Amino acid sequence: MTLKTVVLTLIEMSPTPTPVSTGIDTGGLANFLRAFFAPLFLVVVSVVALFFLFTREITRFVQFLILAVAIGVIFYVPNIIEVTARAIAGALGIK
Repeated sequence: MTLKTVVLTLIEMSPTPTPVSTGIDTGGLANFLRAFFAPLFLVVVSVVALFFLFTREITRFVQFLILAVAIGVIFYVPNIIEVTARAIAGALGIK
C-alpha cells in the first residue's frame, strides 16, 4: 500500500462532520411556556370574572372579558405578534 492509498482510506473512513447549529431553537420553549401559563391564565380570568359577577358590576365584567380575550389571542395564537408587527411596520412604511 502506498501512502496515498492509506491517506485516502483514512479520509473515507473518517466520520462526516455534524452541522453547526446557528442559534437556539425557541419553538420548544414557547410551547412549554404556553402549556405552563395557559391553565394559570384561565384560573385568574375565572376568579376575577366571578368576582365581578358576584359584585354585580356587569360593565366591568364585560370590559374584563374583552381584555382577557384580547390577551389570550395575543399570547396563544401562533405568530400573531409577528404578523401584527409586520402589519404595523408596513403601515408606517418601514420594510
